[in-house]
Parts: sequence; C-alpha cells; structure tokens
Amino acid sequence: MEHFESWKDLLNPEFYIKLGGFWLILFIIFAETGLFVGFFLPGDSLLFISGIYAVNIIDSTFGSTGSDFLDTAILASAVALAAIIGNEVGYWFGYKSGPLLYEKKDTFLFKKKYLFKAHDFFEEHGTIAVILARFLPIVRTFAPIVAGIVKMDKKKFFYYNVIGAFSWSFVIIFAGHYLDKLFLDQFGIDLKEKLEIIILIIVVVTTLPIVIKFFFTKDKERPTKIE
Repeated sequence: MEHFESWKDLLNPEFYIKLGGFWLILFIIFAETGLFVGFFLPGDSLLFISGIYAVNIIDSTFGSTGSDFLDTAILASAVALAAIIGNEVGYWFGYKSGPLLYEKKDTFLFKKKYLFKAHDFFEEHGTIAVILARFLPIVRTFAPIVAGIVKMDKKKFFYYNVIGAFSWSFVIIFAGHYLDKLFLDQFGIDLKEKLEIIILIIVVVTTLPIVIKFFFTKDKERPTKIE
C-alpha cells in the first residue's frame, strides 16, 4: 500500500507503519493503555505486521544490526517498554482518580461498560489478569486502570506488567517475522501481499472471545459507583 486516503486506513496497521514507522508504533502501543483511547486502534495486528516489517523499520530508524533476530528483538523490546509505560500511566490514573470514571458519562472514546467488563475480568482472574489482559483487545486498555482502582500492590503490578508486556510484544512480533519467512521459504507465499486477510484473521481470533463475553453474557447488577 502506498496511498492512504480513507478513514478506514485508521484501522489498518500498515498505515501506521508506513506513515510514522518506529515512533508512531510505540506511541500507539503507549496510547492504548496510557491514554485510554487505543481500544479502537489495531493492537495485535499492528504488532504482527510490525514483525513482518521489523528489519525495514529498524533499518530506516537506526540502521540495521545485520541480524534479523537482533533487529526484531530491538523492535519487540521497544514495544514492550512502551506497553509497560502505558500500563503504569493507566495504573496511576486509576489509583488517583479511577472511582470517578464510574460516574463519567459515555463518550465516543470512553465506554463505561468496558470498564465494568475489565473489572469483572480482573476479579475473576486476580493479579494474573495483568498478564492475560495484554492479549485481549479492549480489556488491556482498562485493566491497568482497574488495577489502580482496586489498589493492587504497586510492585506486584509492575512485576506482572513487565512480564505481560514482554510476553505480548515478543510472541506476536516474532510470530509475524518468522511466519513471514516460513511461508515465503516453504510455500512461496509473501504475507506482505496478504495483509488484508491476515488482519481479518487476527481481528476475528482476538476479538471473538471478547465479543462473546461482552455481549452474550448476563451483566452483573452494578452499583452507582465503586468505592
């Protein structure tokens, strides 16, 4: 893709990679939890496709190390760092003013029902939810806020935050990078030419469990606010 002329490009991870490269990728990952608006942006698909372009991204930003593995590891590490910082900001916000969110009216960028769902997810899975939430769209945006609201121990949150961020970034980015190589070497298929299909598959796989849980499970009775 060389030209981006439609609002639909905002849902296309390749748009961000070619528009802003390395730094825009990091900002989007940070924004997903640090600014609480990233739930509608491509998260998992952005990382997967970033893995496909990892060498090009690092080469155009810093210059390639000459090793595919190191270039991909640099990108994955930077993404993990952005994800960690974003979660810490989300946690701090929840810790300081989170309860007020339960009284906030819905807007285009903020949906209270997502906050409740993240709260339920956190209660169900405990502290491990900080790690699990990384792999779940929407939930990962609000999980750190909920962790702050329930006053999860700061050191414990940071520990799980680091594990979750590195697991998420390395698994998905390396999967994108090496699956691209595998399909090209073994089957002669260039995944860069199949990005629309890949994005669709990732979106379906990652969001289907969330859609089922959010829309087809009975909501709990909610208090007007959470102490």
